[in-house]
Amino acid sequence: MNSETPKHASNSSSDGSENRLGGGVFIAIGAIVGVFAGGFLGQPSAGLLAGLALGTAAALIVWLKGR
Repeated sequence: MNSETPKHASNSSSDGSENRLGGGVFIAIGAIVGVFAGGFLGQPSAGLLAGLALGTAAALIVWLKGR
């Protein structure tokens, strides 16, 4: 048997060579805040879509900065 430790897919991110940024939180927070803000204005669906759009834009910015 090989004495090297096998590299499994489950621990491929544990090498620590690259930091990952979590931009997906902006999508979730944008959707939640958008629903509440839209609800106060009488348009929760429009608020949801606007929150998703803004959250996605923020997540893309984080992703692009991390590249």
